[in-house]
Amino acid sequence: MHPIPVIAIDGPSASGKGTVAARVAAALGWHYLDSGALYRLTALAVLQRGLQLDDAQQVTAVAAALDVSFLEGMILLDGEDATELIRAEAVGEAASKVAVLPSVRAALLQRQRDFARAPGLVADGRDMGSAVFPEASLKVFLTASAEERASRRYKQLIAKGESVNILRILQDIEQRDARDRARSVAPLQQLPDAHLLDTTQLSIEQAVKAVLDWWQAVSPEYTGKLS
Repeated sequence: MHPIPVIAIDGPSASGKGTVAARVAAALGWHYLDSGALYRLTALAVLQRGLQLDDAQQVTAVAAALDVSFLEGMILLDGEDATELIRAEAVGEAASKVAVLPSVRAALLQRQRDFARAPGLVADGRDMGSAVFPEASLKVFLTASAEERASRRYKQLIAKGESVNILRILQDIEQRDARDRARSVAPLQQLPDAHLLDTTQLSIEQAVKAVLDWWQAVSPEYTGKLS
């Protein structure tokens, strides 16, 4: 019996890894894990309760008891739709801060691993290949220049009607990158066995094709819907 195959896609904030991972999962007919959503949900729950983001004990208790459901494109927190709420910039910033707490990462580790179910899983995050699924069948480090990532985030927020400053967005991205790389547990890094995918000059379709091509090269017996 083959182990359940996992494609782990890691990368910095706003690199497009979530969009690419979701489309790869759809192409293969696999499950999809947005690990960042779990940290964003933890951060949202902490903010809603008025707790301090650096209070490791309280934040960890929130993470451990998180009432989360992923249902047909919706993300529910305590039974309420939090799909859009967790995408707010303030929540993303807060998520980056709670994610540096080792006890929070430990509390969410097994929950993430439980997403690996047949026929396969595509997981995106910061430490999918290094900590959560170190035996992943395929590891990808998906990135883009900080300037390009800031431009993409700026366009997304403008399209939503938000008033934003691109220089502030760039600063936030660079600060988040620094935090992710410097944290003591499972820092953001390109692993030696991970394929580098720089999407600065690539379309989403090109990035998806690159991942699918790598997958078919390493595991042709698990081509799923592509066969």
